[in-house]
Amino acid sequence: MFRSPFANDFVALRDTVDSLVNQAVAGDQFRTVWSRSGSGRTIAQPLPLDVYATEEQAVLLAAIPGLNPDDLELTVHQNTVTVSGKVGDVRDAEEAKGATWYLQELWSGEVRRSVTLPFPVDADATQATFDHGILRVVLPKAETAKARKITVGAGSPAAITPETGGSTGA
Repeated sequence: MFRSPFANDFVALRDTVDSLVNQAVAGDQFRTVWSRSGSGRTIAQPLPLDVYATEEQAVLLAAIPGLNPDDLELTVHQNTVTVSGKVGDVRDAEEAKGATWYLQELWSGEVRRSVTLPFPVDADATQATFDHGILRVVLPKAETAKARKITVGAGSPAAITPETGGSTGA
């Protein structure tokens, strides 16, 4: 089977173009994490998020395997939530010292992703848990963002004059 001497260059170019297109089209759908592929190149890895809101709160779910709760930093500023942390490289583990590597696909590096919600949240009442690689953040809506039922009182309607459209009362 004939293999072009330029095959690796074409694959690298394709991966670069794919990465640029994904960043341009998807915007913040890719985290700022860079991982080494088997070829030694660094590639962006997606940080999957689910975010939904109820009448009382917003919930953010992030899949971040390989981190411990102590490795995560969560900040809430006004209505923007930022998740960040660092996944260590398995090559740095004691058991991997002096090993011969045949394949390395597990990502490592820094994680950082921000989401801006369309309403203010109560940062002081925010709760976060981390279980089996899934971060769950519950962000209660600020009182000013919650829907309120307004009672309409009875009163005397003001008379409208046809000429001015204004009220005839003083």
